Amino acid sequence: MSIAPDLDDLTHAALSQIRPERLRELAVGVVDIPSPTGEELPLARWAVQELDIQGIPARLQPLDDRQANAVAKLEGTGGGRSLLLYAPIDTLTTGNPDEDEPWAAATLRPDMRPAATVDGEFVIGLGASNPKGHAACVLAAVEAIHRSGIALPGDLWLGLGAGGMPTNRRQGSDLVRENTGQGAGCSFMIEQGVYPDHALIAKPGWTVAWEEVGLCWFEVTVGGTFNYVGSRHRMPYANPIVEAGKVIDGLEEWFPEYSARHTRGLVAPQGNIGAIRSGWMHMPAVSASQARFMVDLRTSPGVTPAEVAREFGQAVDGIRRRHEGLEVSWEIVLAIPGTSTSVDDPVVQAAISAWEAEDGRPHQTIVANSGATDANILRGRGIPTARIGMDRIGADAPMPLDFPAGMNVVDVREMTRLTRHLVRTAIDVCSRPTD
Repeated sequence: MSIAPDLDDLTHAALSQIRPERLRELAVGVVDIPSPTGEELPLARWAVQELDIQGIPARLQPLDDRQANAVAKLEGTGGGRSLLLYAPIDTLTTGNPDEDEPWAAATLRPDMRPAATVDGEFVIGLGASNPKGHAACVLAAVEAIHRSGIALPGDLWLGLGAGGMPTNRRQGSDLVRENTGQGAGCSFMIEQGVYPDHALIAKPGWTVAWEEVGLCWFEVTVGGTFNYVGSRHRMPYANPIVEAGKVIDGLEEWFPEYSARHTRGLVAPQGNIGAIRSGWMHMPAVSASQARFMVDLRTSPGVTPAEVAREFGQAVDGIRRRHEGLEVSWEIVLAIPGTSTSVDDPVVQAAISAWEAEDGRPHQTIVANSGATDANILRGRGIPTARIGMDRIGADAPMPLDFPAGMNVVDVREMTRLTRHLVRTAIDVCSRPTD
């Protein structure tokens, strides 16, 4: 039961303040400021300035001299539940050709660069949809509620977090801290006093989610012999790159089996070989003594990293038994457990109600998900959290959908729908009594 009178009137007053032109302006603003993981401070500072212009109390929350969160709060009148509207602000790639080429693309496309362009209903540029378009919607939702002049019983927090991408310190960068990603900003935010009753994170997918996968990283080392092309036929020879291929093939066969065993609820955890290193690019005449590669293995809520590590070890043991003389070892180098929130929690129920109000039909869940977000950090710190986001671009977009376009092209109409949802959920949650 709500403690706020005329909840529908309050919601209508706030929804009337949402303006597509402001969403477009915010999307352009966040895209135009580069924010690779570990270097989000300029964008966080810009967000604080935008909030200050709107008369919303906001502050910069530095993690170090290059990484920062943006935090704001609309004070409640008392007696209501508090809610954090949250989104990360760092991009998966950097937009810098020196770092991204040729791995993201042989030559960076315009949408892979931190410079916004507008094409009708679409804003194009690095991270325009994920995560920056979602962060812009969080900003717009809090602005709309503030402009409406309504007074909510509960506090409404805004959090834009640094370091939300699944990465550590970027190779070749001069960043000092190793833990620049993996929810570093979100964790810091919660430690520093932003601790609400509930949270709603804005990340892709037009559905309400209340659980998601975690992740474990494994570094696998495969042994071989340091040898020369002119000697391989004259002495014992084992090329670690070839040997690593055997392990990789075995893991690729095992990933679907692992996924099938751990698919449940909304999640279907996947595995991926993400990087490999061996030898010298300037000297292919010799083979190195070892090869190393990285594995990202997603995990189901309720399954501990220790359990996943044992299962991974059993898979490697099986591969070793199938290949005589194979030298392979591994270690777990990162672990973030998957998490869940009860579907009966007020934030989940409010988010589902808001979805149904916007779509005019019963809520449709999306299952078989394998993406992890800072929702795991929030839930892991004891904050019940729901997730909501935007659909991918459609056939009328100025470029066809592929993975980078899905990240870097945002539809302002989708932004409008998401912002309306965030407003509905915020008013609902913050109007519920704390008892």
